[in-house]
Amino acid sequence: MGFVSQVVRDSETYAKNRADMLALIDEMRALEARPVALSEQRRERMEARGQITPRDRLAHLLDPGMPFLQLHGLAGYCVDSNDPEKSVPGASLIIGIGFISGVRCMIIVDDAGIKAGAMVEMSGVAFLSAQDMAHKQNLPFVHLVESAGANLMEYKVEFWANGGKLFRNLARHSAAGLPNVAVLHGPSTAGGAYMPGLADYVVGVKQNGMAALAGAALVYAATGEKANDRDLGGSEMHATTSGLVEYLAEDDAHGVELARDVMARLDWNKSLPLRRNKTVEPPKYDPDEIAGVVPTDYRIPYDVREVVARIVDGSDFEDFKPDYGPATVCLQAAINGIPVGILGNNGPLDPAGANKAAQFIQLCGQANIPLIFLNNITGFMVGTQYEQGGMIKHGAKMIQAVTSVDVPKITLYIGASFGAGNYGMCGYAYDPDFLFAWPNASTGVMGGEQAAGTMEMVARAGFKRKGIEPDENKLAAQKAAITAHFTKQENAFYTSGRCIDHGVIDPRDTRRVLGFCLETCLEARARKVKPSSYGVHRF
Repeated sequence: MGFVSQVVRDSETYAKNRADMLALIDEMRALEARPVALSEQRRERMEARGQITPRDRLAHLLDPGMPFLQLHGLAGYCVDSNDPEKSVPGASLIIGIGFISGVRCMIIVDDAGIKAGAMVEMSGVAFLSAQDMAHKQNLPFVHLVESAGANLMEYKVEFWANGGKLFRNLARHSAAGLPNVAVLHGPSTAGGAYMPGLADYVVGVKQNGMAALAGAALVYAATGEKANDRDLGGSEMHATTSGLVEYLAEDDAHGVELARDVMARLDWNKSLPLRRNKTVEPPKYDPDEIAGVVPTDYRIPYDVREVVARIVDGSDFEDFKPDYGPATVCLQAAINGIPVGILGNNGPLDPAGANKAAQFIQLCGQANIPLIFLNNITGFMVGTQYEQGGMIKHGAKMIQAVTSVDVPKITLYIGASFGAGNYGMCGYAYDPDFLFAWPNASTGVMGGEQAAGTMEMVARAGFKRKGIEPDENKLAAQKAAITAHFTKQENAFYTSGRCIDHGVIDPRDTRRVLGFCLETCLEARARKVKPSSYGVHRF
């Protein structure tokens, strides 16, 4: 007998859960809209230069009707500004995986509508993350370039030092047999000139495309030479004199069209096995119901199987050792016809649960089955009973299994993900192939209330040792401050702003996102590439 949902759609609980979740989704959409609105303000100015906007460039680049998975859409939120009401996420980049001439590619578009595309603090972090994913998933790398370079008003020496990794990664990508394509829509100066310089194929747009180690102003300041930007680094010069540009485009749209042609002529999918058309049964329970199934307060319990029933094929799954370590849920299922192992949480990890999870992870590794981790975990159990039961030993086995298993791993923060529980459930530090959060997710070393309570106990113990009566007002103020400090940082939008996930998604899109990610991972493993000892050189 298959799983039977216990969710009552016309209950007050369902209605409250749904209202709370939809409010968070609305907040997420409002944050995502900020960089779009700000960039759009420069549309008129860009059109006067004969250009199209960054998002229009992306739309021209992508295959119509095919999915596009945006990554790091909230990068920089509450980093560029401490004021949540004024902070603009996105880090002046549009990043994602999409299809170009039928080829799945990693795409980065400089958002030249915001500060002329200048890179801010989290731009490099998001860019490096995208490069790492492209390398891991054997994806061609396509960059639509127009950037004023690093924002010197926010210069920190570590930004410059780490910035070299962007160019190192382009060289590694090419050497791995993965093509780099750059379209030079506008300026790319100083270190940014190595974006096209290290690409395998460069399309330069007439009149606006420009790449130079130094623009005219810097050349004059450094050498006294009065130069012209077009002579220094215009696309026309590079196409005829320096040899940097392979293809010269009439305008932005033509440049994107040429990039699509480059990708089409690579015959990049020739090594992939033919897809078998599988009949996939959708979930019996509507994925839209997830918004009413899951409470936004992680302290309110629910059965994670209710989520699984709304994301897997036919709402069909097999429970692995359901009565052993029952708070840890291990399920065998399929998504879009792809077999998967799913780990979820109905409570903290105890010795039996960790033991079960470690075995389940290894079995999936043996069968080469991808793993999905649905995090709603407050941590490992503590106390005399659990320490004597081998919590450290069994928890370590689980962490070793997560670390060592060589199958695709996709992690979702769907509620809490605290402390070592995050580690056992393949959190950020364990390098999952993809890591997304729901807008209700809370992550960190521990919850704000727990941290504040711990520190209060430490303070009271200190007073007692000294024989001093505690100042209750000061303790209350300390507790409130610590709670606020931790709670602010556990927020899904705040953590995504620091790029410690790949983005925040609408819970109702979970099945589509997981299906896309699984197909990306399996395609990467099936693809044959031809690496060399160095990247493609220009001579």
